[in-house]
Amino acid sequence: MVVPTGRRLFVVAAVVVVVLMAVAATVYRVLAPAEVSTPAAGAYPTAAAPAPGLVARLPVAPLVVDGRIRVYAGQRQVYADEPVEFEHRSTPYWSYRRWPAELVGVVASGHTVVTHWSDGQVVALDGRTGEVAWRADGPVPEHDTAARRTGAETVWNPKGLFVASAADMSVVLTVGRGAMAGWNLADGQRLWQSDVRAGCQQAVGTSTAGGLVSVDSCGSEATVDFRDVATGSVTRWSPPGGRGTLVVTPLGCHSGRSGCAGLRTATGPGDDAARGWLFGPGEPVAAPVLDAPDTRLAGDIAVGVRDGALVAREARTGSERWRHEDLGGARVLAVEPDRVHLVTERNELITFDSVSGDQRSRFTLTLGSDSTSWAPGTAYAVGGYLAVECLRLPVDSEAEDQRYFLTSRPVLLAAT
Repeated sequence: MVVPTGRRLFVVAAVVVVVLMAVAATVYRVLAPAEVSTPAAGAYPTAAAPAPGLVARLPVAPLVVDGRIRVYAGQRQVYADEPVEFEHRSTPYWSYRRWPAELVGVVASGHTVVTHWSDGQVVALDGRTGEVAWRADGPVPEHDTAARRTGAETVWNPKGLFVASAADMSVVLTVGRGAMAGWNLADGQRLWQSDVRAGCQQAVGTSTAGGLVSVDSCGSEATVDFRDVATGSVTRWSPPGGRGTLVVTPLGCHSGRSGCAGLRTATGPGDDAARGWLFGPGEPVAAPVLDAPDTRLAGDIAVGVRDGALVAREARTGSERWRHEDLGGARVLAVEPDRVHLVTERNELITFDSVSGDQRSRFTLTLGSDSTSWAPGTAYAVGGYLAVECLRLPVDSEAEDQRYFLTSRPVLLAAT
């Protein structure tokens, strides 16, 4: 049967339209903004109390939340597994994914997990269920270089995302291109937003005194700005030492760069240009014991290795509290308010109580049948847990991930 030319063209055109509509629908489903939330199916686990030692080898960096779950960062996803002491990464307890935005930071306070995305969205998740607690539009973060495959910087030291405590609330803070903002952690209510000159403010962290700390480099003299986390009101401080480039390092932080007890300022090259300070109700108070760049702050105690000995001093007075000799070339790997974690040349992990100096634990950070000859990379400690990246020797910071990390599971998680 011969189809008339007119009808044939009509049929062909109809088929083309149908195909184009199908393609358009497929493209839309694939590329349209989307959000996928997979909540927890089981009960919230109880907090664990594992014996000191290595508890897990993981391919990515864990954020230990509430002592009950481990949270990880993907390019466009945040997800959790449990229990904390499980030796491998397990099936997700919950997950949350957005498209096409990318995940740029994760912090936690109590059981709440706060995520920050490349489009500026702040999404708070209930860590007990994985469900969205609240969401808000915030400052778009500054463009950053691609993260290493472990995601350590995203979950252990996120840029532009912090938590802090005010008089009667916990506050989430974000810093991005041309703006800063704060929200009540409990319900997502915006507390304030401040516009700032793009490229002028470098966020440092949050203080135990309830301030968002940043460096303003665009004035005639660089200053340290303290913004009240509940109101956004600004107090400016100019540390002594000249008008050179001002570099500020947070000290004694509860997690990442949030809840920091002090800072170190430097206005030029060399150790002599560094000055240590403690936060308080007014301007920072000088603490000369914190001047040395390798000194850490654990609660009210300044710790550092001097001539092979670990020495602890009162941060405010400089008086010696305790010391330990002959630690085999150990260096301070991480601190918590109540603990000091050291790693020796043989990758033994030694943990001391920061107040008394008593040894809490000592064991080798072993990779099982793999060599113990590796270098510690980025480390993180919270709630008695310590995680550290294992790097291949000699360390090449410019190398690709396969050469940079020692193994395919380069993150060790230990209980101390």
